[in-house]
Amino acid sequence: MAAPTVADFLLHRLRGWGVETVFGYAGDGINGLLAAWGRAEDGPRFVQARHEEMAAFEAVGYAKFGGRLGVCVATSGPGAIHLLNGLYDAKLDHVPVVAIVGQTNRSAMGGSYQQEVDLLSLFKDVASDYVQMVTVPEQLPGVLDRAVRTAVARRAPTAIIIPSDVQELEYSAPTHEFKMVPSSLGVDWPQTAPDDAAVRRAAEVLNAGERVAMLVGSGARGAAAEIEQVAELLGAGVAKALLGKDVLSDEPAWVTGSIGLLGTRPSYEMMMGCDTLLTVGSSFPYTQFLPEFDQARAVQIDLDPTMIGMRYPYEVNLVGDAAATLRALIPLLERKADRSWREGIESDVARWWETMAMEAAVEADPVSPMRLFSELSDRLPDDAIVTTDSGSSANWYARLLRFRGSMRGSLSGNLATMGPGVPYGIGAKFACPDRPVVVFAGDGAMQMNGLAELITIKRYWERWADPRLVVAVLHNDDLNQVTWEMRAMSGAPKFVESQSLPDVDYAGFAAGLGLQAIHVDKPDDIGPAWDRALAADRPTVLDVRCDPNVPPIPPHATTDQMISATKAMLAGDEDRWGVLKQGVKTKLQEFLPHREG
Repeated sequence: MAAPTVADFLLHRLRGWGVETVFGYAGDGINGLLAAWGRAEDGPRFVQARHEEMAAFEAVGYAKFGGRLGVCVATSGPGAIHLLNGLYDAKLDHVPVVAIVGQTNRSAMGGSYQQEVDLLSLFKDVASDYVQMVTVPEQLPGVLDRAVRTAVARRAPTAIIIPSDVQELEYSAPTHEFKMVPSSLGVDWPQTAPDDAAVRRAAEVLNAGERVAMLVGSGARGAAAEIEQVAELLGAGVAKALLGKDVLSDEPAWVTGSIGLLGTRPSYEMMMGCDTLLTVGSSFPYTQFLPEFDQARAVQIDLDPTMIGMRYPYEVNLVGDAAATLRALIPLLERKADRSWREGIESDVARWWETMAMEAAVEADPVSPMRLFSELSDRLPDDAIVTTDSGSSANWYARLLRFRGSMRGSLSGNLATMGPGVPYGIGAKFACPDRPVVVFAGDGAMQMNGLAELITIKRYWERWADPRLVVAVLHNDDLNQVTWEMRAMSGAPKFVESQSLPDVDYAGFAAGLGLQAIHVDKPDDIGPAWDRALAADRPTVLDVRCDPNVPPIPPHATTDQMISATKAMLAGDEDRWGVLKQGVKTKLQEFLPHREG
């Protein structure tokens, strides 16, 4: 038997770290790795995306929903370059991903050879926590182990560069001598506990408040029970940052939902009225949606000391695991006898959900995107995973889906890049093959890369224990989010040349791949379409003809502001009359009678 190569040992070491899946695309810069995969009988499993950027997104989705390390691989030069956007998504959303990339032979480096790119410089920012090139076999275990540990410890992307000739060298372990760096597998992570004195100071601030608001983000995942206890003691309402939507169920009456431009009115009004703020595991960046600086005393809890004390003038900054810190805090908190603040929040939340149902029922031409989300909300299986693309679909995801049970959901939160919805869904299916996945994608994102990744779904779906992966396309022939941003932020009418999209039959494309395909162009067909998709024995594409003129109204928008924006559109926007009609009808729902009178 031939001696193992560097590439053979790399795969062996990945298996030792428990890596089961690697997302990638072939190229001659990683031929040594691909040959090793053949010898290893596809262990860890190689998942072929249609493009390296999609491989990186799939690794991010796998890590987000699987709660484990994501790994992607690409060839030298263009392949490595293509990974960058997905890796930046991991960096900004604090997701552990290791990228393994090829490089030209060492003998050619520095000679302007074909596909030679200075990869150390290229990855210096995106993998700033750790990026290294392996130039001799003895270097490999230490570099790989450190890349894995760093990615998980710092929740960040790291990168390993391996020249193609090094991949095929006979592996030789580091020896017990000068300038060798031996390494080992495994790590036992501690639970970071907060400082006792700081916990007491935090309790004093929270006990002194009369109107307490909480903001939770993805860093609070796993602390739902503790959040509920603290909210009950303090009589607080809880808003959720976009990446924290699945941290806490939307069922409790005091959960106000998302916050920010894509958020809810109850979240906005709670922040504008509170006198105390407790932020747990969130780096939500939009200060204007938090209380005025002189309005509220504030406490922050975060595991990452580099993110503590940001976004707001916090009085107490606690570094620690969210659940452990809240457990330390709970015995020191005094239950607030006056529940009027909590009762007001609950009333606002109840009215909000009624308003959303009324707005979703407003007639549109032909289908309201709000109704597409509203009809799904109660139908979602308790263990569903939901992904959404950046764009107008993110608005409706944030506001209209009520999560419960063990539902998970995510999107590109901080990079807000187009295109990750479908590959996130694929990554989710490989991480959790026994759970149903629903993807919402705008037609712009589908044309950018979603259509190609339907081919990846065709290739792999029969390997998943639960075959349900539903891709709902918001088909409006418009880059809708940017169109609305032009109108609202720039006071500019829609620029047709940049905003209008060519019409594509998304369901027809899916049908050609053997997937279930459903066209929806009538409001009453939405519910039955969801029922078919969620009962199917294969993945489904819902091609939904959505009205581009349904406005994603921010929670702080007033009627006067809407009228002002509409006036700006009257100077030449091709959709001006449809926008005016839909905007007025939608906004009117806030003022119509509600059930609670």
